Amino acid sequence: MTRSNLNSPRYSLVAMVLHWVLGVALVGLFAMGLYMADLPFSPWRLKLYNWHKWAGVTILTLSALRLLWRLTHRPPELPGQIAQLMPRWQHWAHHGTHYALYALFFAVPLIGWAYSSAAGFPVVLFGVLPLPDFVAPDKALAELIKPFHELSAFAMAGLVLLHVAAALKHQFIDRDGLMGRMLPGRR
Repeated sequence: MTRSNLNSPRYSLVAMVLHWVLGVALVGLFAMGLYMADLPFSPWRLKLYNWHKWAGVTILTLSALRLLWRLTHRPPELPGQIAQLMPRWQHWAHHGTHYALYALFFAVPLIGWAYSSAAGFPVVLFGVLPLPDFVAPDKALAELIKPFHELSAFAMAGLVLLHVAAALKHQFIDRDGLMGRMLPGRR
């Protein structure tokens, strides 16, 4: 199947913008997390941690908007030809990856917020808007929560890589044009 045979509906512009903004933000935030985790204590590290928390809250907000959009605007179905050619396991992987990503869009920042609160470092959005503590300060709880934030972030990174690999497979191996449904511009 080639791109010219694919005549499928596209995602809405709002869905595309939310998809790409969140995608870029998640990659950037993950890279920042990896970079800052091993820095020695310094004003620079504190600044990065604050930026990381602000970005996490922003991603949480954008994720809520994306989920609300998705619930009120049904995404286009997989084109019939593609759906018929995909083995059953790929259908499961397609849906499972999307559901898991949506769950992690919320879990990762909420766990991070809980960790920050438990560690006694409140989230002050953009340095001016204090957000309520997610949990009461408790150093033992913070140590318990910390690995879950890291593990869930790595799980999301793995799913993002899987999602990108599947999109690239459709684009360059299958050449079915599926990726074009999520790209802005004329097709």
